[in-house]
Amino acid sequence: MITLTINGREVQTPRGSTILEACQRNGISIPTLCYDPDLRLAGSCRMCVVEVKGRPLYAASCVTPAESNMIIETDSEGIVAARKVILELLAARHHFNCQVCEKNANCTFQDYCYQYGIKESRYEYGHGAIYEITDPNPFLERDYNKCIMCTRCVRACEEITVARAINVKNRGHEAKISTAFDGNLADSPCVFCGQCVMVCPTGALTSRVSAGMGRSYEVDKVLTTCTYCGTGCTFELNVKDDRVVGVTSDRTIVGSPVNKGALCVKGRFGWDFIHANDRLTTPLIKENGEFREASWDEALDLVAQRLGEIKTEHGPDSMAMFTSARVTNEENYLAQKFTRAVLGTNNVDHCARL
Repeated sequence: MITLTINGREVQTPRGSTILEACQRNGISIPTLCYDPDLRLAGSCRMCVVEVKGRPLYAASCVTPAESNMIIETDSEGIVAARKVILELLAARHHFNCQVCEKNANCTFQDYCYQYGIKESRYEYGHGAIYEITDPNPFLERDYNKCIMCTRCVRACEEITVARAINVKNRGHEAKISTAFDGNLADSPCVFCGQCVMVCPTGALTSRVSAGMGRSYEVDKVLTTCTYCGTGCTFELNVKDDRVVGVTSDRTIVGSPVNKGALCVKGRFGWDFIHANDRLTTPLIKENGEFREASWDEALDLVAQRLGEIKTEHGPDSMAMFTSARVTNEENYLAQKFTRAVLGTNNVDHCARL
């Protein structure tokens, strides 16, 4: 452990920590935009600047190692002024249309602008450049008029999904997040997992599937397990007026020990079947080539009768049970138990076996 002084308070932190980590471990809040604990350090947004006594320049705390006997100020008058200028520079390329933005009231950048009193920018980005929202994919809305170039999405795509579908194109005022040759996401290695949406601190990346269905403060978040496969990924169902309107990530190791917020395209965007008009809600029995609705008792009696007839006529090995990762382990256990103990066959397989 090393000892340093932050805002007049002597604190300790493990050797090798950054200044930001030292502050976080000791309950000292520092604003961050490009920093993400699950991604490699970038130090690009500069919102986390602090004053280190004896050094001529402010230091980005997320990439500056903490050293023994350092004296640090995180909220001095100069630091606050610097952060206001940084927010103005970032806001120069950010369109303030918060009232119609999907991330309104759930936007880190908006929170900091409110905290530091930034309503507009004195600076002009790229001679007033406006990016068209043209990508035709059905899952992600990419509005780079709200992008602050924190590069979280690029790092998440490379380090969590390992797709490397996007990167920074050009430099300076012309810089933007882009696929190769600035093409569509569908023509890139993108797998539409939505990890970029998960880490984006603004409304530059949002879900098209959930668009217009509810603000973050209007929904209740219910922690549950994805049913698409047997991995056991955890996510939050966003519920408004007793209807599921979206999926967001729980990134804690406690809430999501398997996936820590990461999801595939089905888990993050494939929830709309829940309220589909053609979803089956009652058993169906086919008679004379047509399906009719039936009660559960009638349907189960018919299945039991037919399985018994087939077993008697053709033997137990003429039947097999094919189970699914979309049901619980307990239900899969009962399915194989029924197959072996009742039907009398070991012909049991599973969709995720291979």
